[in-house]
Formats: sequence, C-alpha cells, structure tokens
Amino acid sequence: MLIYLFIYLFQDSHLRHILVQPIIHELRDDGAKTIPIWPWFVFLAGGMGCLASSTLSHLLACHSKPFNLFFWRLDYAGISLMIVCSFYAPIYYVFYCNPYIRTFYLTSISVLGVLAIITLLAPSLSSRHLRPYRASLFLCMGFSGVIPAVHTLATHYDHPHVVVALGYELLMAILYTTGAVFYVTRIPERWKPGAFDIAGHSHQIFHVFVVLGALAHTLATLLVMEFRQGSPTCNTQHCQ
Repeated sequence: MLIYLFIYLFQDSHLRHILVQPIIHELRDDGAKTIPIWPWFVFLAGGMGCLASSTLSHLLACHSKPFNLFFWRLDYAGISLMIVCSFYAPIYYVFYCNPYIRTFYLTSISVLGVLAIITLLAPSLSSRHLRPYRASLFLCMGFSGVIPAVHTLATHYDHPHVVVALGYELLMAILYTTGAVFYVTRIPERWKPGAFDIAGHSHQIFHVFVVLGALAHTLATLLVMEFRQGSPTCNTQHCQ
C-alpha cells in the first residue's frame, strides 16, 4: 500500500518537476543572490552516514561479542545522526529570515542528538531489555519537530509549498513510528519463531519504513527549498 502511495506521489507533475530539475543549478539564478545549499548536504550526509553505519553493523556484528556490542550501538547512533541532520534543511529554509529562532531550533536538536548518541554508545544501555527505551528515545527526537512544525504552520499557512511539505513530514512521522512499533514488538517473528529468521522479520520491516520515511522527508525538503528559492531575500511577502 505504501509503495503505491509513493508511486502516486511521484506521478504528480509538480513533484516530478521538483525531483527532475537540477536543484543545485536552479538555486543559482544568473549571479543573483542565492540561498545556501549546505543544509541540503547536511541532510544527505546524515542519511548516508546512517545507512553506512547500518551496513557495517549488519555486516560485522556477527564477528564476535565485542564487535556485536559496538556495531549495534553504532547502528543506533547512525539513526540518531540521520534524525538530527534531517532537521537542518527544513528549519534553515523555513526560518531563513528569523536567524534567532532558526539558531534556537537547530541548537536544540543538535544538543539533543549529541546526548542521544552518547547515551546510545554507552555499553550499559545496549541490552535487549532496553529496546523500548531506545525506540522511545528515537521517537522523542523525531517528535521534537512538532514544535517547529506548528510554528511553521502558524507563520506560513498561506504558502502552498510549505503546507504540502508539512503533509509529507507528517507522513514521515507516521512511517517512522510504524517502523518503531515493529522494532519494539518484534512482529511477526514473535507469532511464529523461526519462520522469519532469513526474511520478513521486524528489523527488516523497520528498515523499510526508515527508508520510506527518508523519502517522504526528501520530498518535503525539496518543496521547502523551492519555496525559499523563490524568495532568496527576506520580505514581508515570503517571510514573517
């Protein structure tokens, strides 16, 4: 069902235009003042860092018990990194004309992310019985974006790009939450132990939802970038 939803979204002519256009080139308009694109690369770096740490963890965690403990902690830290980096582009571009608010939001999520990574890398917190705690930590980090999202809606409710982007962010939250539920409840392998050891177990389903959530966030970020691309300077029409 989710796959069909994303196919439908990609078929939309407006979104297809956003995805196909060379975004970096479009952000430079014949030498005119442009918006910075480093927040976009922060998001990409965070996503790639998360997937890289996950790949290493699944590849090397079976080496030995010390490797197992270290690389699974690294996997959780990578997820935290992606969550933090995902905040940068939307917050930076939406609050481009409000540097104090922008700095406050970005500093808050960065501090929360650093604390989460330190916590997740602690060996004492890597045990199996703390899985609900780790999942709750990820959800708290993700849902910390509710405040800037409400702020965005209150100040940019008349901008279609921003409103649609918030819809994709809501979809991202639903996808991440669904994945976390599978991760914590160990469905479906708890219903039939041994039947999903190779394929179809909860951890694989969790990763599928993480990737789908990242895709939804990518669509939201591109929409916000296009919104800000049309107003690289601050004025009362585009910034409040």
